[in-house]
Amino acid sequence: MNRIEGRVKVTGLATYAAEYPVEDVAYCYPVQSTIARGRVTRVDAGAALAMPGVLAVLSVDDPPGLTGDADAELALFGSRDVVYRGQLVAAVVAGTYDEARAAADAVRVDYEPQAHDVRLRADHPGLYRPEVVNPNLAPDTEKGDVEAGLAAAAATVDVTYTTPPLHNNPMEPHAAVALWAEDGRLLVYDSTQGTSGDRDAIAKTFGLPPEQVRVVSRHVGGGFGSKGTTRPNAVLAALAARAAGRPVKVAFTRQQMFDLTGYRTPTIQRLRLGADADGRLTAVEHVGYVQSGRLVEFAEQTATPGRVMYATPALRTAHRLVRLDVATPSWMRAPGECPGMYALESAMDELAEAAGIDPVELRIVNEPTSEPDSGLPFSSRSLVTCLREGARRFDWDRREPAPGLRREGEWLVGTGVAASTYPARRWASRATVTVDEDGDFVVQVAAADIGTGARTVLTRIAADCLGVAPDRVHVELGDSDLPDAPVAGGSMGTASWGSAVVRACEALRADGGQGTADTTEEVRSDEELARHAFGAQFAEVRVSSVTGEIRVSRLLGVFAAGRILDAKLARSQFIGGMTMGMGMALMEETLTDDEFGGFLRRDLAQYHVPACADVPAVEAVWIDEQDGLLNPMGSKGIGEIGIVGTAAAIGNAVHHATGRRVRDLPITPAKILV
Repeated sequence: MNRIEGRVKVTGLATYAAEYPVEDVAYCYPVQSTIARGRVTRVDAGAALAMPGVLAVLSVDDPPGLTGDADAELALFGSRDVVYRGQLVAAVVAGTYDEARAAADAVRVDYEPQAHDVRLRADHPGLYRPEVVNPNLAPDTEKGDVEAGLAAAAATVDVTYTTPPLHNNPMEPHAAVALWAEDGRLLVYDSTQGTSGDRDAIAKTFGLPPEQVRVVSRHVGGGFGSKGTTRPNAVLAALAARAAGRPVKVAFTRQQMFDLTGYRTPTIQRLRLGADADGRLTAVEHVGYVQSGRLVEFAEQTATPGRVMYATPALRTAHRLVRLDVATPSWMRAPGECPGMYALESAMDELAEAAGIDPVELRIVNEPTSEPDSGLPFSSRSLVTCLREGARRFDWDRREPAPGLRREGEWLVGTGVAASTYPARRWASRATVTVDEDGDFVVQVAAADIGTGARTVLTRIAADCLGVAPDRVHVELGDSDLPDAPVAGGSMGTASWGSAVVRACEALRADGGQGTADTTEEVRSDEELARHAFGAQFAEVRVSSVTGEIRVSRLLGVFAAGRILDAKLARSQFIGGMTMGMGMALMEETLTDDEFGGFLRRDLAQYHVPACADVPAVEAVWIDEQDGLLNPMGSKGIGEIGIVGTAAAIGNAVHHATGRRVRDLPITPAKILV
């Protein structure tokens, strides 16, 4: 299907958070801390208040009285303590955006700075084992004797890989418009990946019952996880509207987004792998070191993919976390699996070379019969099929095993492979289906379309279930007043919302007037199984022997993700994820400023992401995988698995082309030419 909302988007009629027509709207512009740690001693707003159009100045000098149990990142201006550079310490509300921005520059903030610590390192004295890692997993697991397995191995590797801070950069910035009604009800037009959860978080922050808050977010210009939880822009807009007595709009700049909307934690990952003479793993150890801020603990689940991937008699995974004077990391496309599989799949490539075994065959001979860590049976697992199909399509059998042998003029050419995985989850959701006066069907669910095509796929799911043409189905989403729905994240949106839509359609067919569904009990009673999507990525790269320039000439992804509900939407998601993985491999990097704290490279002129010219040939295909143990559609999420494995495939291809193994992302010409 074509996108249901395609026409309104390409004609500019789709309304995003900052674009809703609201009368008498004012504008709010934030003031950010210029120190990484310390206290605010004074905020001088006198000059700002005297400027034209200024309505109010919010600051830590006059705490707004938010509830004591508000999330620490949303309790704006409630404390004089500064715990990272870029933290919000004040904000100006004015009649126009330019007036608010000019007045924000006039606010003077005095600080009592303290020494800060912003550098993640594997020997940091503050490292500790968190109680859980995201979303609610054990930080450490162990089975078998890893040391004995390594000692008995015919081939071993002991390697450390690092990834830098990475930033979600959705096209639409984080923005919100807030309006307080006379009855005290709050309406927020927010750029969010989930209106139900956003409503609850905002209500909790202001001490309101959830029914007193409404969040509307009908179109979202990307999120990649950064809009998966409530961000300060929504709370700031509501605070400013209350102070000014009129609607207020907040739209973060690109630079502010780097500070205030989350990022992927840097990682340090040590892997020790051993294999016998036939390539079968004897031991796997994966230890991940990650950081969090001081406001909220965020423990990325970096080492968890090893619990899923390969058969081994000895397996140890561990996480160590340190709280630094930095902004809190947050969700970014395939959190945990993306950096974790980069390191694991790169180490597997190194093990294949050490053992003298083809990298595809190494993965195949270590295919498990059940989930390695838990022992649970898989609902379905088609990784070997993906690897074999990808190898066939990529002419893998013609590949020279040794690196550095293929050359075309100044260009060294190499190919690489990596596997990918992502959990296939679903959460409880509600939905309603009714028949309108024209005999068409109206589906209501508080889902979010963040650019992935949620409207379209839910339309198709409902039409298939009702046995009608898609143009007779009309989906309403993006409003917290609709039936509650979980966030568009974790590759579980379609599985969660779609389950509720199917059950509501079934109820309508049985009743005839209206169908409602709440899948809480159904999800709770799901059989305990290991549910995951799998895939294999193949990359061909060309590396200039003169400049070190790296070009990805071909990317192929082969995926097993249950039933593919719509081919056009699926291809878009897969190639989008793979393109993002290419950016991770070769370009994306934010530097941490040791002297002043905060991040360097704070805009898209310095933080590079792939352009069309960087992706000349990317291909995504999938196998026919039947899995009736997932949800009524038999589908697995596809929004994130495309990024998983791509960086490793490219890194492995660079090694095959040059003989140089770059273990610290991104892979740049300078690292090639060292």
